[in-house]
Amino acid sequence: MAIQVIPTALSEVKIIEPTVFGDARGFFFESFNAGEFAENVASGVEFVQDNHSRSARGVLRGLHYQIQHPQGKLVRVVTGEVFDVAVDVRLSSPSFGKWTGVHLSAENRRQMWVPPGFAHGFVVLSEAAEFVYKTTDFWFPEHERSLLWCDPEIAIDWPIEFEPVLAAKDAAGKLLYEAEYFA
Repeated sequence: MAIQVIPTALSEVKIIEPTVFGDARGFFFESFNAGEFAENVASGVEFVQDNHSRSARGVLRGLHYQIQHPQGKLVRVVTGEVFDVAVDVRLSSPSFGKWTGVHLSAENRRQMWVPPGFAHGFVVLSEAAEFVYKTTDFWFPEHERSLLWCDPEIAIDWPIEFEPVLAAKDAAGKLLYEAEYFA
């Protein structure tokens, strides 16, 4: 098996650790294998879009989700390090409003699977980070929503001691009790 799947505090959110083959020339690993993903992470998933962003230290993106056309995301970092977070925004879920987070970096090569029905965000901990991810649906800006990154009800333990740099839409994110969420 080329991947190890590590559970998180939210049973549907998974950490994926690839098998890396390295020698004096460098390294090689499969960053995605549809068969292994279906067998070990989530079946029936089809990715339709790949995204790539670069952010400076202290930038916090999120917590985003689409209320219509919900997206599952398979996320990883190819340069630098981030703290990556998923929040359950499914009202019928026993883990509604709960979060899980993991350090993703170019060095650890870990990925996180964030299924539809979860808000997602990250903060950059290194000088800069390049973040790449696959999505199960296209981006529809009119359906995108943001939870406030510092909502005390969610109480994410961000590993930062500074005020993050936010986009206007993220600074205006909603508190969980006033947000739209999935049934």
